[in-house]
Amino acid sequence: MKIIDIQPYVLSQELENPFYFSQWHYASRKICLVKIILEDGTYGWGEGYGPADMIKTGIEFFKPFILGENVLENEKLWQIMYLRSLDFGRSGIFNAAISAIDVGMWDAKGKLLNQPVSVLLGGVKNPVIHPYATGFYFTDSPTLEEDLAKEAKLYRELGFKAAKMKVGLGLEKDVYYVNLLNQHLGDDVKLMIDSNHAYNYREALELSKRLEHLNIGWFEEPVHPEDYQGYKKLRENTTIPIAGGECEYLRHGFKRLFENECVDIAQPDICATGGLTEAKRIATLASTYHKDIVPHSWGTWIAISAAVHFVSNLDQNPGRMFRDAPMIELDRTENPLRDDVTTHHIKVENGEIRIPTQPGLGVDVNQEFLEKYSIEKDASTEPLWS
Repeated sequence: MKIIDIQPYVLSQELENPFYFSQWHYASRKICLVKIILEDGTYGWGEGYGPADMIKTGIEFFKPFILGENVLENEKLWQIMYLRSLDFGRSGIFNAAISAIDVGMWDAKGKLLNQPVSVLLGGVKNPVIHPYATGFYFTDSPTLEEDLAKEAKLYRELGFKAAKMKVGLGLEKDVYYVNLLNQHLGDDVKLMIDSNHAYNYREALELSKRLEHLNIGWFEEPVHPEDYQGYKKLRENTTIPIAGGECEYLRHGFKRLFENECVDIAQPDICATGGLTEAKRIATLASTYHKDIVPHSWGTWIAISAAVHFVSNLDQNPGRMFRDAPMIELDRTENPLRDDVTTHHIKVENGEIRIPTQPGLGVDVNQEFLEKYSIEKDASTEPLWS
């Protein structure tokens, strides 16, 4: 079935409640979606992670090479895009553009074959997934501590079994807020921390030592993404599991992480690292190094749904009768582009997700809201990703 059109959209929305983390302060959300249209009218939706305007440009670059091709040959089309950008795009924006198109092709392929993406990936090995709540961002509110406490209470009431907070504001502030939220979440909700590579090895090690007694679930992006030795040394010198990989691209980037023994948990972003096609290869690579995968997911329900189908197909590591369910990230911050523009079939009940069975990703886009939030290229609006 031939692809007859590829339509990228840049969407933007100002936030009612701006927030910040260790790297940046943001007052808007901005994202790039893409619609893959087939000759019989079937369509699929994809999403790219990163600066939306640039991802749109990347999609437009690849479009002429994909039009007229058979969507069922998605690995062939992935290779066409990869080779076309290899000389100048081994990581970064071009890979995010490939990812967006690839996810859209998987969605269209599933709808065309009347099968969920999980089945097309090889089948549901994990029928239940535990989402963890990503939140606890910082604001300029004079009632910040009270607000964080209320957020922790909400996650407990919703049944989340784990939640992730931001650190990276300085060791003393981090220790204070981690202890505060650990107390509010209680023993039933595991707490993870994410510094967004704010620290060097020495600082990350000191923070780890001061928090080890809290049984932290993992320390995400503790050091600079290029500091493979820093990752390795930290992992060797703390009992807190080390996670990372949202800044890595393709299986080649994750091969460096695994060869250097940098992480316990790999976190590819499906909408940046090469789409579902490449994420499945990364999963195979991870299994040979006996590493867990918990994908990074920050965007609309297109990205979240792709992560759900992907995780449902992951191999058990290791296999055993009684084990914890695998995890995905579920962003809980304000995001009208996620909540208004996209509709989905994922239900979170008692802190669990069961795999949707609708064809494709089980997601669609509300045309009214798509038009409402769509913009022409606007360099004055900063993208948001983390």
